[in-house]
This record gives sequence, structure tokens and C-alpha cells, in this order.
Amino acid sequence: MGPLRNVLLSAVACLIGISAARADTPFYKGKTLTVLINFAAGGPTDIEGRLFAKYIARHIDGNPTIIVENKDGAAGMVGAAYLGAVGPRDGTMVGYFTGMAWSYVINPTAYRVDVRDYAFIGYVPGTTVYYMRTDVPPGMKRPIDIMKAQGLVMGGLGADSAKDLLQRLTFDMLGLKYRYVTGYRSSNTARLAVLNGEINMHSESQPAYFGVIEPTLVKTGKLMPLWYDPDSDGKTVWPYKVMEHTTILPYDAFYKSVKGAPPSGPLWEAYKTGLSVNGRLQRIVAMPPGSPPAAVAAMRKAVAALNHDPDYAANAMKTIQFVPHYEVSPDLDKEIAGRLTIPADKRAFILDYMKKVAK
Repeated sequence: MGPLRNVLLSAVACLIGISAARADTPFYKGKTLTVLINFAAGGPTDIEGRLFAKYIARHIDGNPTIIVENKDGAAGMVGAAYLGAVGPRDGTMVGYFTGMAWSYVINPTAYRVDVRDYAFIGYVPGTTVYYMRTDVPPGMKRPIDIMKAQGLVMGGLGADSAKDLLQRLTFDMLGLKYRYVTGYRSSNTARLAVLNGEINMHSESQPAYFGVIEPTLVKTGKLMPLWYDPDSDGKTVWPYKVMEHTTILPYDAFYKSVKGAPPSGPLWEAYKTGLSVNGRLQRIVAMPPGSPPAAVAAMRKAVAALNHDPDYAANAMKTIQFVPHYEVSPDLDKEIAGRLTIPADKRAFILDYMKKVAK
């Protein structure tokens, strides 16, 4: 029995060694990771998502191969819903999303799975800059000139998108007369519509504004900025630090400069609600529900490291004039889930408002 016992012991030792080696092998070793972007190529979400994809691999233990896939439609809902309901749950797909939080808050049943069950990796707060053509009659030279503009045509992505909601609310609070055109697949296509004269006003995230619109279209006099969305917790508002270097006013300050008093009332409350969800969670990095804990941990570790990558920061500043900082707190899942719930009365008011298309 001695030789047999030795053989068995050797086999057990070998198996233990193999198990230990597997345990030490990074989850993403030899794997391919797909970064799914929920807007079309060329838009601000796509530009930021591809920057993310370019640099994240160097921080993921195992150095997986990274590929990027765009799945746009329904103001970002198609791609975000695909991740949770159809996408692989083996850790090989991560979403880089815009509008996911808002679309869930407004229409949770469209996702087929509860978004609060997604494995959240990080998020980036952000703001949106509003802009318009300068040739709108009788001629736009300063933001305040919008109050006498004739023939205003607002462009959006979808009647139930946060972008459209916030645009309409800002115009309606100011009492502006405008025509509303929506259904553009991305801000990139809406921007082209502005340049072609189909619409004369739109809004985009600050990286797209400072990276593309300001240097190529504002400085040439074709477009001018109006205001930007302030930050909010749903109750109060405050300026975004990333906008401190500009002379563009937050909306509440612009409103006060025109009306002589701060905004208030049900439209203002709806606006703050939209900011607290969409602004705070402007970009979300997430994996499907049930993703392997090892994959989630590896991705969270990588995203935290990306915040300190000087090459990523330099390229981001060059490309989008802004360095995204990913929030990766220990209570991330709980924090985001909390933001994905709004009071029933406010949700009902917003849903009713969205159904009323401006004439």
C-alpha cells in the first residue's frame, strides 16, 4: 500500500497545486472584454467610452483584449437594456452608458431586469452646455438675446430622454416660444442638424462642448453658449467645478439675471429632480446582474486606478478638454440604487409633462 499511498498523495498535492495556481491567475488573463457604448459612434458618449476602453486594459489584472461595440437607439435605452437582459454575464462585457439612470427612473419596465441589480463599477457626474446658432433672427450676440429670438427650433434625442426634458423645462420656465423636434439618434447627429439649419438649438455634455463645439463653432461665430445645467441633489443646486474656468452661467443664475428672481415652482422642482439623477449619474460604467464577483472586483480596481493614470488624463484633456473622474465608493451599489428612486408625485408630474409636446 506504500507506493499506492505515495501516488495518491502526489496526485492530491498536484491537484492542490493546480487549484492554487488557478486561484492566483487573474480573472481576465487570456480573455476578451467588450466595452458596450449605448450611443452611436462619433458622439460624446462614444468619444469618452473609447478613451476609457483605450486605457482601462492596462489597469485590469490579466490585461485582457479590449473591443468596443456601439448599440444605440431609444436615447441610449437599447444598449443599456441589452447589457442586462441579453449580454453575457460571464464578466466579458461592461457597459459605458449615458442616460441609463434617467431612462430607468422614467420607464423601469423597459429594461426587463431591475437596473438596481446591475453590478455598478463607477460613475462620472457631469453637466450639459446649451448652445444655439447666432443667425437666429434678429441676431444672437449674447445669451440674453434668446429672450427676443424668433423662430426657435429645439432639437432632442427623444421625448422621454433627460436631455429633452431639461431643455424643454429651461425654455418653458423662461417663457420662450419654440418648436420642438426630436428623435435624433445621438448628439452628434443633432449637432449636424444644428449646422444644417434643421434646428437651431441643442445641448451637449461639457467634454463635447469644449472639445468640439467651442473651438470649431463658437470661436468662428456660428454658435454661442447659453447656459449650463448646475449640479443638484434634488433639493438645492450649485455650480459645477469643471465650469469655473468659463464665463457661461449655470441655468439658475441665467434665469435670475433675466427674471430678477431665482426660479421656483413645479417646473423648477422637476428640473432639479432631472439634474439629481441624470447629472449626478451622467456616465455609468456597469456590468450585468450576476456577473462574477472576481470580474466586478477587478473592474472596480481598474477604474479606481484609471483616476490616477497621467497618460489617460493627458489624452482626455487633449481630446475632450476634461478629465473624467470615476466615483468608486465602497457603497457604490447602494448609492446608485438610491438615486434610481424618485418620489412618486414628482415622477407622475414629469411623465405628464413629457407627454405634452411643445408647440
